[in-house]
Amino acid sequence: MENKKIVATFSIVGVDPDTGEHGIAVQSKFIAVGAVVPWAKAGAGAVATQAFANPSYGPRGLELLEKGYAPEEVIEQLIKDDPQREERQVGIVDAKGNSATFTGKQCYDWAGGIHGRNFAAQGNILVNEATVAQMARTFEQTEGNLAERLLACLQAAQEAGGDSRGKQSAALYVVKEKAGYGGLNDRLVDLRVDDHPEPIEEIARLYQLQQLYFGETKPDNILPLEGTVKQQVISGLMGKGYIRSEGVSDEELQKRLTEYLHTENFEERELEPGKIDKEVLEFLNKQ
Repeated sequence: MENKKIVATFSIVGVDPDTGEHGIAVQSKFIAVGAVVPWAKAGAGAVATQAFANPSYGPRGLELLEKGYAPEEVIEQLIKDDPQREERQVGIVDAKGNSATFTGKQCYDWAGGIHGRNFAAQGNILVNEATVAQMARTFEQTEGNLAERLLACLQAAQEAGGDSRGKQSAALYVVKEKAGYGGLNDRLVDLRVDDHPEPIEEIARLYQLQQLYFGETKPDNILPLEGTVKQQVISGLMGKGYIRSEGVSDEELQKRLTEYLHTENFEERELEPGKIDKEVLEFLNKQ
């Protein structure tokens, strides 16, 4: 190969028109793939740019989507004046679920893409075509929120063959209007594994942590701070040095529990006094 920074990878861009979520999941034998491939904007759609990647395709593609161009038209605009277009690969999906994928004729085998309603899957320097086909099939058949479906696609793609050179980095990026931290930005999920022997497993682990810290409390997981639950909270807080004895008053217990929640960044899971999130309780007692 020539001395080029080839972002040999497999990725899937997807949208959920019902929830307004747009995102990308990507894996590559390339350091910090999340810094190059994934681009998304709430209300516009998502773009993956890879192979001999042209990072300008990301912001330019999103701008064209915002102007009303269809994904096929966006790709035409991006590649028409690019002298190295035959070395590029790009997948695009808009907010309505329209999609397109492009693979230049000079991308390294196996290279190609599949697109359908709400998604576009693509890859290059892959073991086989099954890697991309399995991403498409998994996206269409998997239930759950968009991030969970995109992660399932990465896992299925790796099992089907994956990048022929191995594994190194991964990223998961999902946007939704005002769904980010505190409702003050659009980054619903923004996770990267820059260098790891098992990047897909690691990105899945990070996603579970992200959901623990920032996911919404399920109604069935709201537990009253009494009985066995109260004793578990006391035991957990004692083990971490927040209280010294079991004979703590309810007022002091609530105060120390609040201190623990804020120390561990569980503000998004904090409930009214006298209650605790079941998942937070489980985290407290397993550390």
